[in-house]
Amino acid sequence: MSNRTKNILYTGILLLSVFIVYQYRNRSQHPVFIEGKTMGTTYHITYFDTDRRDFKLQVDSILNGVNQAINTYLPQSEVTRFNKGTGPVKFELPYLQQLLERSQEIVSASSGAFDPTVMPLVNAWGFGPAEPLNPDNLEIDSIREFIGFEKVGFNADSVWKTDARTQLDFGGIGQGYGADVVVEFLKSKGITDMLVEIGGEGMAVGRNRKTGRPWEIGILDPNSTREDQFFKAYVSLENKSFTTSGNYFNYREIDGKKFSHTIDPQSGYPVNNPLLSVSVFSADATSADGWATALMVMGVEKAMEVLHHHPELDALLMYSGDNGLIEMFITPGIEDQVTLKKYAWH
Repeated sequence: MSNRTKNILYTGILLLSVFIVYQYRNRSQHPVFIEGKTMGTTYHITYFDTDRRDFKLQVDSILNGVNQAINTYLPQSEVTRFNKGTGPVKFELPYLQQLLERSQEIVSASSGAFDPTVMPLVNAWGFGPAEPLNPDNLEIDSIREFIGFEKVGFNADSVWKTDARTQLDFGGIGQGYGADVVVEFLKSKGITDMLVEIGGEGMAVGRNRKTGRPWEIGILDPNSTREDQFFKAYVSLENKSFTTSGNYFNYREIDGKKFSHTIDPQSGYPVNNPLLSVSVFSADATSADGWATALMVMGVEKAMEVLHHHPELDALLMYSGDNGLIEMFITPGIEDQVTLKKYAWH
């Protein structure tokens, strides 16, 4: 083979190699996007995959399984059978047992500010699948007798209750848990860069390859309405979960008075404190979701104190100040990742 022929051949191989690398990088930097409905809300997932595989069918199947285990609105779910029954309920899926374990951890660490046995109170105040009671003080006191996670027992096989009236509600932690289950599935498929969101809670894993930067999520301004939603802050996240709890959308009005959907398990009443929204960031979405619920119950001062003693949690709190304006508290661990929108508070 002559030198001229060799040079032509080598040049062709080099150009082919460059083309293959370009095509590979081009494919790997264009995200795959899937979305759907679950848990009475929607999910949105963005991930990067060189083979551009579509995992929607698998994700829908996984989330259907999670719903069949923990969704109180499904008549045949495991949690519904527990709520309506009196005897043990055997686990048919892995999800309820896992969520009970995680719930137990947060119940203990939050001193009961988060407690999934709040279900009878959720129903009584009209935020569950049952007809609301519009309860008076006497009814609340009687319901509180069977609230408390210590009334729930479980092992690797089944879950049971020590009081037949005790019921479970995972509305304050379930969407975060669902996001974690989906993240683990996608990781098992080799996905290393993804943003998984279910009803506003989820997980940012790796980076957004399209921008070459961490994922960015928005935090709603408490002055938003359902019809006019806008962000107050943006947070850059990499390998961290996110969730926001707020009382500005979900409430009931009784005799002209608004009642929050966040119920204090200990008082039995909807929370009534200056906290407007709590955004929590942690290593997993289950923890973030459960703790956001707990911090909303605690109120501003107690929430700040608890966050000081839990450095594994980062948070952004928005609350009404003494002057009536919205104020903000950001933990040091997340402060340099928060960007505030450039407009004055309302």
